[in-house]
Amino acid sequence: MKKGPIVILILVISIFLISCQNNVPAGEQPLETEAALRMVQTGMEGVELSFLPNYPPNLIYDQNELVAILEVKNKGNYDLEPQNCFVQVTGHDTNIIGGDFDRVQSCATNIGVLEGKSVYNVEGGSNQIEFRAPYVRLPEGVYEYSPTLNFLTCYNYLTKANPEVCVDPSFYQVTSEQKACTPQNVIMGGGQGAPVGISYVGVDMVGGRAVFEINVKNFGSGRVLSPYADIQSCGQASLEYTDLDKVSYGVRLSSGGPLNCKPLDGTVRLVNGQGKIICNYDIPGSSAFATILQVELDYGYIESMSKPVKIIATPR
Repeated sequence: MKKGPIVILILVISIFLISCQNNVPAGEQPLETEAALRMVQTGMEGVELSFLPNYPPNLIYDQNELVAILEVKNKGNYDLEPQNCFVQVTGHDTNIIGGDFDRVQSCATNIGVLEGKSVYNVEGGSNQIEFRAPYVRLPEGVYEYSPTLNFLTCYNYLTKANPEVCVDPSFYQVTSEQKACTPQNVIMGGGQGAPVGISYVGVDMVGGRAVFEINVKNFGSGRVLSPYADIQSCGQASLEYTDLDKVSYGVRLSSGGPLNCKPLDGTVRLVNGQGKIICNYDIPGSSAFATILQVELDYGYIESMSKPVKIIATPR
């Protein structure tokens, strides 16, 4: 009896069994790096608040403890240090509801840093913050109090956008040269992993100069603040008109060429949620080439979430 075919058959079966053991079961395959990077570098959200069910409750007696527990999620891609994000409560009489409801709390309380999303965690970091009033004091003769508690999130954020642009110093010249790229506007759909970002970049050639029109947009539902606004007290009527709708910016090219940008003070004001940065670039050489326009936006942001509660006097 020839053993050759039997040995080969056994080897084939063994290889098949080993390969089956190494396969990842359906549903357990991790995201590929490219897909994870796409998720991290896009999106239009920053910090998101939500209530845990029944915290705070819709109704309590004045002798009971009032507790509000919020889940804070960083759904953008910028890590928040403790001093860069705060939650505070307004809308109530502090003589009636006190305790933690009079205190500003950091979004990163007890965790150090509220991390943004990354290739290792495409959902972003989260934390729970608790506001606790050991009791509620209703004034003598008052049997009901129904405030709407307003929970404000104020934070500083940074957006990075890196659109690829083509520049061509000979764009309007008749030439038979096969060019590497053609200047065209760049649509920045999907955001850049933050509530404020770049919606498009207009690209125009004027002689040997490239002109970039960078459109800044508030993609979120909150209000943009200056990066120099006092975010720790933003719920205490301390904000001025000059604190609103201002974004500091920085623009450079990966090729290292100098840019001349306006507004000259490095701050763009948003009107109806949008603003423009205009940059000029003197193109070196005579050939078209692709480069990266690196844009950084520095700003504050404020959002709110409310919950009506009813407090009634305990029967005596």
